[in-house]
Amino acid sequence: MNKSSRPILPIRLSTFAICIVGTLISGIALLMDASSWLLFIAFSLLSLLGIYDRLQTKHAILRNYPILGHMRFLLEFIRPEIRQYFIEGDNDKTPFSREQRTLVYSRSKAVADEIPFGTTIDVMAPGYQWINQSLVPTHLPSHDFRIEIGGKDCTQKYSASIFNISAMSFGSLSANAILALNLGAKKGGFAHDTGEGSISHYHRVHGGDLIWEIGSGYFGCRNQDGTFNADKFKKNALDAQVKMIEIKLSQGAKPGHGGILPGPKVTAEIAAARGVKEGESCISPSSHSAFSTPLEMMHFIQRLRDLSGGKPVGFKLCIGHPWEWFGIVKAMLETNIHPDFIVVDGSEGGTGASPVEFTNHVGTPLQDGLRLVHNTLMGVNLRDKIKIGCSGKIISAFDMAVAFALGADWCNSARGFMFSIGCIQAQVCNTGFCPTGVTTQDPERQKALVVPDKSERVYHFHNETLKTLKELVEAAGLDHPNEIDASHIVRRISKNEVRLLSFLLPEMPGGLLLQGGNIDPTLNLPKVFELYWNKAQAASFAALKD
Repeated sequence: MNKSSRPILPIRLSTFAICIVGTLISGIALLMDASSWLLFIAFSLLSLLGIYDRLQTKHAILRNYPILGHMRFLLEFIRPEIRQYFIEGDNDKTPFSREQRTLVYSRSKAVADEIPFGTTIDVMAPGYQWINQSLVPTHLPSHDFRIEIGGKDCTQKYSASIFNISAMSFGSLSANAILALNLGAKKGGFAHDTGEGSISHYHRVHGGDLIWEIGSGYFGCRNQDGTFNADKFKKNALDAQVKMIEIKLSQGAKPGHGGILPGPKVTAEIAAARGVKEGESCISPSSHSAFSTPLEMMHFIQRLRDLSGGKPVGFKLCIGHPWEWFGIVKAMLETNIHPDFIVVDGSEGGTGASPVEFTNHVGTPLQDGLRLVHNTLMGVNLRDKIKIGCSGKIISAFDMAVAFALGADWCNSARGFMFSIGCIQAQVCNTGFCPTGVTTQDPERQKALVVPDKSERVYHFHNETLKTLKELVEAAGLDHPNEIDASHIVRRISKNEVRLLSFLLPEMPGGLLLQGGNIDPTLNLPKVFELYWNKAQAASFAALKD
């Protein structure tokens, strides 16, 4: 919203303004008629409340909606379900339940999240999962779990936290949201993924570790025609704040779709970060132009690693056609060029705006995609050479434990950290009217998000989640989350049947795919290997014809 089109008095401040005017009018009336005292006191108190709301820094809702915003908290006090339905939507229509949001809010504020009267979910329902505990639990000295990312060709390996901020671009998020996330990451010693919108000024202010995501639009490293520019890439990649480079092949919320940021939304700051012209539509194609085959993709990875001075380079994808993923792995074998890491994004992943069919019915869910990537790398003896990250509705320590059991080395979270800086799932991300200043470019609305306060919540959410993960690891009798495997997690199949995750999603024996791809049916591995491994080719993303 430009200054010329912005109304003198935003509608969100109308209640506050009415109370101020009411105070003045009732004050004048009081001078003429003493019976107006009650009205004057009422308007005065409401006006003072509105002033307090605008000045306080804890609640973005109240800063943006003084006086009126208290209705949300009143409904929550009376019955949380009322707020859930009328303000944040029904459980069936929102990405996370009230319990999940409450968990994030309490951990962000570093307050107790214990609940009375036991579990709040149906433990007899199909799909319920738990981790088996040990009679000899361990006692770990720290919850700062870290892994080293960087393979044989990487000279600047990165010691990463196992819990990081997932990709969210400046432009999708407000400047204050980026500032708060990065400052929180700096305080907590974890990484902040830039999203494909590249590195903005706001990513650099506090100096938190960055994972630079490069999408098909090559924002921050592009020529005028949208193709890759090596010199611009090198300039950004050599920055000490950039710890890893992530090539985005696809995202879980809208895989294979691409995107466009309309010209009117391309502000001067967004244009500067992305390397495009202000006011012109910013297009992310549905595929990359720097490579068109798996072999070319491996050489592009090596090129980026060389240009960055040997920093870890990997890619993110939501699994689609399995033969395309298999072709990438075959290209690794043929070229002996390996990505340092792979981030698997589940179709559960979110976005500010996407066609509902893509959100609900395109892409592989995280469980299946993550297990496929892990098993494929096991089958070609590359699993110990490539680290695997994952994202897609990961919000709790137990979510992380399940991801580790499926094969992940670390986890990323987007909405969890969005909740920590104040997101209430108003689901108006694409309109510019975010009530808490998280996903708006309106400079007045985003002032409601107070960076020092919200950065503390980012830090606490990360810290408290890892503390809980430490307790889960100790209860299971283990020494590190990477020791959690599928034999530790149990899933209910029906009211009368449970199965270990290792039985439902078995692990491929090491090197099996190097033996010709003939899969022993008694191993109970997914048919996808038998059907498509031999049809995949390193020279093309297409499958070989029968």
